[in-house]
Amino acid sequence: MKISSNWLKDYITTDLKTERIGELLTDIGLEVEGITPYESIPGGLSGVLVGKVLTCQKHPNADKLNTTTVDVGGGEILSIVCGAPNVAAGQTVAVATVGTTLYGDQGQELVIKEAKIRGEKSQGMLCSEKELSLGEDQSGILVLDPAKYQVGTPLSQYFDLVSDQILEIGLTPNRTDAMSHYGVARDLHAYLTSNALKSQLEKPSKFSLESEGESGISLVVEDSELAPRYLGAVLENVTVEESPEWLQNRLRSIGLAPINNVVDITNYILHSVGQPLHAFDAAKIKKAQVRVGTVPNGTLFTTLDGVERILQGTEILIKDGENNPLCIAGVFGGKNSGVESSTTTVFLESAYFDPVAVRKAAKAHGLSTDASFRFERGVDPEMVRSALGMAVHLIQEIAGGSLVGSILEADTLSDTGHYVVLRYSMLDLILGVKIHREKVKEILRSLEIVILNEITNGLELQVPAFKADVTREIDVIEEVLRIYGYNKVEAPSKFNFTPHKKEKSTKEQLENYLARMLQGNGFFEVMNNSLTSLKDTPKAVKLLNPLSNELAMMRQSLLEGLLENAAYNSNRKSSDLKLFELGKIYYKEDGYQERKQLALLLTGKENTENWIQKKVVSDFYYLKSYVLLLLEKLTLPLEEEHLEDSRFVQGLQIQAQGKTLARMGQVSTALCKEFDLAQDCFYAELELENLHSLLLETQLKFRTLPKFNAVRRDLALLVDSTTTFGELQKASYSINSPYLRSVGLFDVYEGANLPEGKKSYALNFSLLSEEKTLEEKEIAQVMQQLVALFEKKFTAQLRG
Repeated sequence: MKISSNWLKDYITTDLKTERIGELLTDIGLEVEGITPYESIPGGLSGVLVGKVLTCQKHPNADKLNTTTVDVGGGEILSIVCGAPNVAAGQTVAVATVGTTLYGDQGQELVIKEAKIRGEKSQGMLCSEKELSLGEDQSGILVLDPAKYQVGTPLSQYFDLVSDQILEIGLTPNRTDAMSHYGVARDLHAYLTSNALKSQLEKPSKFSLESEGESGISLVVEDSELAPRYLGAVLENVTVEESPEWLQNRLRSIGLAPINNVVDITNYILHSVGQPLHAFDAAKIKKAQVRVGTVPNGTLFTTLDGVERILQGTEILIKDGENNPLCIAGVFGGKNSGVESSTTTVFLESAYFDPVAVRKAAKAHGLSTDASFRFERGVDPEMVRSALGMAVHLIQEIAGGSLVGSILEADTLSDTGHYVVLRYSMLDLILGVKIHREKVKEILRSLEIVILNEITNGLELQVPAFKADVTREIDVIEEVLRIYGYNKVEAPSKFNFTPHKKEKSTKEQLENYLARMLQGNGFFEVMNNSLTSLKDTPKAVKLLNPLSNELAMMRQSLLEGLLENAAYNSNRKSSDLKLFELGKIYYKEDGYQERKQLALLLTGKENTENWIQKKVVSDFYYLKSYVLLLLEKLTLPLEEEHLEDSRFVQGLQIQAQGKTLARMGQVSTALCKEFDLAQDCFYAELELENLHSLLLETQLKFRTLPKFNAVRRDLALLVDSTTTFGELQKASYSINSPYLRSVGLFDVYEGANLPEGKKSYALNFSLLSEEKTLEEKEIAQVMQQLVALFEKKFTAQLRG
């Protein structure tokens, strides 16, 4: 929020410099993020003098240039080369002397230097309106009236230049009371008076809203809960034109572009006292009736920006007598009802709208305006009438309008303040310091909090309506501390506490174990936002009141976040990645559900290339090896099966005792393209809850190292191309041999010299006895069982 120092001084009189004001505002919770200078004319026309062209001749070396001699006073005659088509001897002109800085061309600085142009000396510059930031005309130099402008005089003396300092305040959403210049002045005044510093607060002027005659417009509020306070005024004989310079400068100083005098007045009131207003062309209100309510879902409405919007039926709308929408109340005006140069009769509204309804409308249509920013946080209901009076007065003064008829009014608001009891004991406990009771009461009065009654150990208070966030005792305590001063509360010299060691849960232990395992294998942990902008699906969990469209849904997978991490790093030339994340996913299935997962992502090279080892690119099998390493602690037989998942080119699922432990695969090319990833990515997700429950059931067994050596035997099998190693491995263990310890795959061949539809697997088998050295006949018996099994179940053939 931008606050003008000059504008602020309309409401508060103080000797403090702007820098000090910024420091004090920060101390009381209105953090000033920066102070920037503002000038109505950039540079303040410094170095620009009124001059008179004495001679003007064609440049000897350029057809489109002229050489001139210019008198700038004090007997100084300058030689200046000028390319303007309208330059002539005898003209009174604006001369930028050597050393002057001009800002006219889109804010770009131009420093005037003495130079030679095509061989002729030039000691300055004759300027156009645009070059001086006095207008948009750049067709020729600015020719001044010699009767008004005296040669040699600084041009700045003839203009009402405004110099200001703008405070950029990082306003927190709860500070509705400070969303205006008056609000900031009021808060600053409270601090200054409570700390014995000179200050005088000027409250906004109140103007009469009484008038004779009939306005000719009626008001109907269809739902008082949506608009509990609504006032309207009709002004006739209004002349819509440019605003006076002082008003335009006020708006420009805080970054607003002037539009016309009526609209500028509503914006001025908004930023002065925090009450949004809206002006309608009364001639466009059909049947001379203003209605406040809703319209059916699906109604089309074109807003001021020319966008046709589909209304949802819940927005508060200002309508005419035929129920046609004129404005989304508190958010944005309509294209066909605004004030234009042809407008002569204005209907001016000032209201208090339901904050929740305004917020929903603004979010639904992706609109954020100065008005909605205030309405959705809650404006001061007591300012509604005063702001309307100020606007009527200014329109009468600036635009020549006259108020007709009585004010249109619908008001169902009753008690607009908050009753709060403040206990001194709680105040002392929270602040950690005992403030003198009279000082507490002084601070409360400076904040316009009324002390209704003094009770034992406390006060009964009436908090004004403009402090919408102060509704509880703790809120009042915060207000007292803000004004008393955070810096006055000294930190104690020592703290006493009893340390308590909290044992980690088994789930935390498991997560830490898995994280350490991955870190030891070169993985980096990431933490992504649980809110995403993914497309809506039947299972998606959507936020009722999202901060933005990019953060509107809860994530259903950790994959997208890891792909964003990979894309971010890849775009910065760091494409060899091993990432993991521990986080929850959210979905709808028999109500709202959430699960915690561990996700892994591999992409790029697996290792750093060096003189010993060539580079190895990450692939699915590296990913699988890491997953199996994490599952090793289970000491349970794992089952693998093919997984159909649109996220993967090919997927694999690992289970144990009927529970899914992991899903993994190569991320699909289409999904990688969505994140601008050109390299292959491999992703796995582990179900931590299933893994944890199986670990609790698993009894860890310890055994001595075997005394006897294991024996290895190999088999080369010709099998159908559809047969997987996992099927062969699972079948091998089904013979229930006490000697068979492991089954491995060390070679796969598909190609020439093999029958069509066949492939060759080379398997190794590890055999071991805990009690003796295995004899050859015992080994042969196991191998024969395996061969018979493979031939029968898989029609496998032994290869030589």
